[in-house]
Amino acid sequence: MKNYLVIGASSGIGRALAVMLGENSNVIGTYFSNEPAPANNVTYVSFDALNDSTSTISLPETLDGIVYCPGSINLKPFHRFSEDEILDDIRLQVTGGLKAVQANVKALRNASDASVVFVSTVAVQRGFAYHTQVAISKGAVEGMTKALAAELAPHVRVNCVAPSLTDTQLAGRLINTEEKKEAHGKAHPLGRVGEPEDIANTIAFLLSEEASWISGQVIHVDGGRSTLNM
Repeated sequence: MKNYLVIGASSGIGRALAVMLGENSNVIGTYFSNEPAPANNVTYVSFDALNDSTSTISLPETLDGIVYCPGSINLKPFHRFSEDEILDDIRLQVTGGLKAVQANVKALRNASDASVVFVSTVAVQRGFAYHTQVAISKGAVEGMTKALAAELAPHVRVNCVAPSLTDTQLAGRLINTEEKKEAHGKAHPLGRVGEPEDIANTIAFLLSEEASWISGQVIHVDGGRSTLNM
C-alpha cells in the first residue's frame, strides 16, 4: 500500500481526500483542534501548521505523496489589512507547505512516483474585489508549485489545484444559507458551488500513477468560473 501525508485533514477537502485515499492506501492526516471521526487506514495526528514541524510526526521512510490543505479566507478591503495579517497568511499557506516538503523530500524520493499537491484558489486567476490578501498568498503558492516542480523533477511531481468557492467549513459564512449558496452557485457556469469531493477527486488523480506525466500545473476545478463567461 502507498503512504500519503495529508496536512489539514480534519474537514473539508482534506477530510474528503483522506477518507478517499484510505480506501486503498495508508494515510497520515493532521488536524489542528478537533480530531476527526475514524476512517479506514487513516491515522490522525494533532499538528499546528503555523508552528509545528512534520519532523515530529512518526512517518514512514517512503512517502508516495504530500498534500497541503491549510488555508484561510480573509476578505476585506485592501486598505484594512495589516502587514502582519499578510505575513500570517503567507506563513500558513506558503511557508508551511514548503517546510512540509523540505522535511520529507528524502521520503518522497524513496518512492517510485512521488507527488506533492498544494491548494490555491480561482481568485488568483480572476480578479475579485476584497480578495487581495487571499490572492497574495495563493499566488505565491502557484509560483512555488512551478519552481519546486522544476527543482524536484524527475523524481517528485508537484502540482496545484485551484478551486472556486467550495462548500466547506472554511467558506461557511459565505454560504451559510440556502439563498447564499444558490446565489453563489449561479455565478458559476456549471450552476453550483463546489463540493469537497469535487476537489479531492482531482487531487487523488494528481497523486496517482495515471498522472505520472503531469507536473508543474495549476489545475482549475472551479465550475468553469476561471475561463467561461455566461
